[in-house]
Amino acid sequence: MMYFVVKVVITAFIVAAVSELARRYTLWAALLTSLPLISILAFTWVYFDTHDTGKIIELSHSVFWLVFPSLAFFLILPFLIKQGLAFPAAMTISIVAMAALYGGGIFIHKFITQS
Repeated sequence: MMYFVVKVVITAFIVAAVSELARRYTLWAALLTSLPLISILAFTWVYFDTHDTGKIIELSHSVFWLVFPSLAFFLILPFLIKQGLAFPAAMTISIVAMAALYGGGIFIHKFITQS
């Protein structure tokens, strides 16, 4: 249980630090946000939990195919805001579009991995 709490605290600290940094230095916050921090943490936690590098390989390949839908989110959101859409509406539409693209990404991932 303590190990789980340590993982949560470390992960939460990184997210909070990035959000605080974003208030002052958006470029540095963007740099940290663009890093695959969650993936790195997940790979690290999975490795320490299982020592199964096969799981790391599988997770890494899955993340690769599912990054593309999230990239669309970062294009759609600013576009909608620049078009004058209110932030909550722009965020909602961007999330829905990203979710739809994730569905497509999961389909492609399953198609590729079954071949």
